[in-house]
Amino acid sequence: MHPRIKQLKEKKLVGIRNKMSFSDNTTLELWRSFIPRLGEIENRIGTDRYSIQVYPPLFFASVDLNTEFEKWAAIEVTDETILPDWMEGFTLHEGTYAVFDYKGSPNDAEETFKYIFGKWLPNSEYILDQRPHFEILGEKYKNDSADSEEEIWIPVLPK
Repeated sequence: MHPRIKQLKEKKLVGIRNKMSFSDNTTLELWRSFIPRLGEIENRIGTDRYSIQVYPPLFFASVDLNTEFEKWAAIEVTDETILPDWMEGFTLHEGTYAVFDYKGSPNDAEETFKYIFGKWLPNSEYILDQRPHFEILGEKYKNDSADSEEEIWIPVLPK
């Protein structure tokens, strides 16, 4: 599995967020709250959905399944100031990302993330950057299906 190295241009997003941990993962509830209300977002760009993780500093120094992070369910917009009253704006700032194509159920992605952080990253020309991680859930994303496809975006900096 070899990533594409991409330069992300700034993106304006609108969505909702939850605090969670790997041991108390509320991702399903987050998306169940967000998806039915997508139609309320007037200025959407495309249909790609963004699953964003904002990890605290040093989160990956020693992963603790109980350490909280912030997770967003979001969609790209032309202007993040036009918000339904129950959503917030979020800006993904420009930067370098390693982009991995993943095919399979999200429930089976653990091995892919172990490979990214345990093998690819330590042997690459990059180090992890302290910016949001995210997945793009595009038209080939099919929830829990083994045929589901998504992109995994990992923030990186040259060593």
